[in-house]
Amino acid sequence: MRCAGDLFKERLMQRQKGACLICGEPLVYLKQAEMMKCSFCGREEPSYAKCGAGHYVCDACHARQGIESIMRYCAAAAGRDPIAMLTDMMNDPYIHMHGPEHHTMVGAALMTAYRNAGGDIDLTACLAEMKKRGARCPGGSCGFWGCCGAAVSAGMCMSIITGTTPLSGKTWGTANITTARALEAIGRIGGPRCCKRDSFTAVIEAAKLIEAELGIALDMPPRVTCAFSAENKQCLGKNCPYFQGKTYHQLTRTHKVLGAK
Repeated sequence: MRCAGDLFKERLMQRQKGACLICGEPLVYLKQAEMMKCSFCGREEPSYAKCGAGHYVCDACHARQGIESIMRYCAAAAGRDPIAMLTDMMNDPYIHMHGPEHHTMVGAALMTAYRNAGGDIDLTACLAEMKKRGARCPGGSCGFWGCCGAAVSAGMCMSIITGTTPLSGKTWGTANITTARALEAIGRIGGPRCCKRDSFTAVIEAAKLIEAELGIALDMPPRVTCAFSAENKQCLGKNCPYFQGKTYHQLTRTHKVLGAK
């Protein structure tokens, strides 16, 4: 029978995804890309990230099961609160602590809540398009491009639900402003990156613009709180606006004390 300590460590290994999916070692971020081979599918491509043992997992393999979970959840969801939807999806075991699946999740939650709140869209078609576009925004874009994928996802959502193209007028501006507002809010909080914090922030900013520009009010909670702090080694703790509990380091210290003999 597994003890509580074993379950705790197993959960961190499953969902603390600043770690390698192969061996659990922390990821190493490079200043210049190197050619790497995915340990799952064998694909070779340039990348800025690998684990300390040299393992590399491409974005497609990292996010595949999580993206399918996002699509299934949103297709069946009836709620109007995109933060509640995010939290539900983030609790799925295939959604890692950090990763490119968030670049699809933000937009998917927003457009689902928008449709459920009265927005006139074909949700099935919009989710399919969100899946395609989100997959094109790579992991690590926040640090390497200066453009967090959660913010881009919010802008993608606005573009998709308004049918915006490069030749559009007003909605072209609205889609870009959506990304810009989300990026500014994310940037002002500061780093290191946290895909949960950045996703919450992007949704909050996008919901404001959806109501102001499209006239659809989403059900937003009076306060957003994060339940994932213990899974993030780089959690900002009290400097994060959504922090409500102990950080990864606080919990691991507590675990060591409780497990001491």
